[in-house]
Amino acid sequence: MKKIFFKAAVALIITGGVFTSCDSKEKKVEAAKEEVQDAKANLNEAQKELNAEYPAFKIEAEARIADNEKQISMLNEKLNKPGKAPLDGLRKKRIEDLEQRNMELRNRLANYENERSDWEVFKREFKHDMDGIGDAFKDLGKDNKN
Repeated sequence: MKKIFFKAAVALIITGGVFTSCDSKEKKVEAAKEEVQDAKANLNEAQKELNAEYPAFKIEAEARIADNEKQISMLNEKLNKPGKAPLDGLRKKRIEDLEQRNMELRNRLANYENERSDWEVFKREFKHDMDGIGDAFKDLGKDNKN
């Protein structure tokens, strides 16, 4: 007797679950349309934010890159003057590395307009790399050989 009641209860629960979980196709289509409209609105909002923020960011970044190029040329001039011979080769390699990294930053900034990847990620990584070059300029004068 208990088995019959248990089986009937399980069947009733399953049947009830099936009927209550089924939505009509019209409701599903309406929900999907609303989700698409929300996604379009979010995309438009993000695009407006990007269009407002990117030009100022680009101008600031180009100015920092130009400053880096000036510092690199000044360092090359100092390096070409006669001086301490043991570190000149090491400094020259570091300066060439900085020059290469600076050119890569310039290319990434120029290529971003074509790619339009995730703005926040691009901005964070670009600033991090730019700060890394600034730190490298500070470390260039230090002698790490102890």
